[in-house]
Amino acid sequence: MMIPWSELPIASAAEALPVLEKGVDQDWSRRAADTSWTARDMLDHIVLGVTGYAGLLIAQPTDRHLGLRTGNDPRAAIPLRIESIEIAATLLSLTVRATSPEVRAYHPWGTSDAAGFAAMAAVEILVHNHDLARTLGCDWSPPDILAAQVVERLFPNAPKGHAPGQTLLWCTGRIALPSVPQLPREQWQWYGEIR
Repeated sequence: MMIPWSELPIASAAEALPVLEKGVDQDWSRRAADTSWTARDMLDHIVLGVTGYAGLLIAQPTDRHLGLRTGNDPRAAIPLRIESIEIAATLLSLTVRATSPEVRAYHPWGTSDAAGFAAMAAVEILVHNHDLARTLGCDWSPPDILAAQVVERLFPNAPKGHAPGQTLLWCTGRIALPSVPQLPREQWQWYGEIR
């Protein structure tokens, strides 16, 4: 069953936020998983990326990023930062719903359509939620139902025969798969171009 593209960012946030909310009282100033960001900074990165995708679909640039920058107040408490992910996902979902199928916008990893940006947002939310869950001591992986269409849309060369959630984590350099070594974290990328 495929989730409508316009619902994918909201559905991704709905899966991710309960995991993050369990760790509200933990130390968010520590490093998030194997990244150089703190857990707090990773929350801001998700908000910036997802909101930025809505901005790209609205402005429709062909060769550049936007001047739009969003994020959380540096003094905002963790629950408010988590809430910002839901707000960003809702903004993008509404934008995807309102965007004509022929609209294209720039991304350095491939000029894309509304479905592509919805899939990109799902990667940001689901994969970084996995990073944050690991940091917070939670066992969580992206749900297969969401990951399957993201992998199909953005990772055409993904290995076959594995659970979609695990495949998405492999595609983004987070894990190895049986008989498939882990990608170097800094070398992965999705393919946003429409195929």
